[in-house]
Amino acid sequence: MPNLFPAAVFILCILTSAGCAFMLGRNYVLTRKRLLMWSALCFTLLTLNNVALFLEGMEVVDADLSLVRACLSLSAVAVLLFGFIWDLEQ
Repeated sequence: MPNLFPAAVFILCILTSAGCAFMLGRNYVLTRKRLLMWSALCFTLLTLNNVALFLEGMEVVDADLSLVRACLSLSAVAVLLFGFIWDLEQ
């Protein structure tokens, strides 16, 4: 029972970022605003980051996923930054 609270927090973080990615992606399909697409991609990568954090934090896998998580976080920020710069030029 002591691992129930951390697992619930990890799962809620995954669901929150996945929900944001879904809503941003759905609004992109409706409006075709590119900033929504970049934001949806960013939140998708952050969702994958949260999944990796869950796997490492709950010791589901017996490996150090800190490099994977760092790459996913860096990719998420880079995608959003690229989207900001790309939309500024247009």
